[in-house]
Amino acid sequence: MSETLRDRTRRAVQSEISAAAMSLFTQRGFDDVTIDEIAAASGISRRSFFRYFATKEDIVLGDLEALGERVRGALEAVPIEESPWTAMRAALVALESTPSGETLAVSRLYASTPSLRARHLEKHHKWLHLLAPNVALRNGRSRPDHRDLAIVAACLACLDIAVDEWTRLDGKTDPEALYDEAIAALRTGSSAG
Repeated sequence: MSETLRDRTRRAVQSEISAAAMSLFTQRGFDDVTIDEIAAASGISRRSFFRYFATKEDIVLGDLEALGERVRGALEAVPIEESPWTAMRAALVALESTPSGETLAVSRLYASTPSLRARHLEKHHKWLHLLAPNVALRNGRSRPDHRDLAIVAACLACLDIAVDEWTRLDGKTDPEALYDEAIAALRTGSSAG
């Protein structure tokens, strides 16, 4: 199904609003920028802002539901014979295959803003239940249980830890390697490197 002109226009406007907002956030901090200021910097009304974003946090974190569906689609695309750990890694890597300067700026903003971290935790909770059914199938169960939820939660926690460390190191390391090290430490119970 091809993208419509309306979809492309919506995405372009969202991109302009995001760019204006990120510029303000970088200059003044997330909490010190209002929606009215973002709207003004974007050349739109406050009411128009809400046609494109439900919250200020959504500018930074994106459409969490759509992103979760993208991860689920990536997880379902991994052959069912692959282990839950391997499949989860492949699905999460599909999120951001090439971290950029913009990714680092967003990660720094996220690390320094409690409301963004809270919204991120909300995302994890939703993703837990979105991804666990596929993990359950990989574990030979028709319905997810606490073990499947634990695998998903562990993978999401390791992703967060890898991104936090990548941010702390100013983007000068491979986030996938950090994720792999975190998963290895979790699975083996050892932090030896």
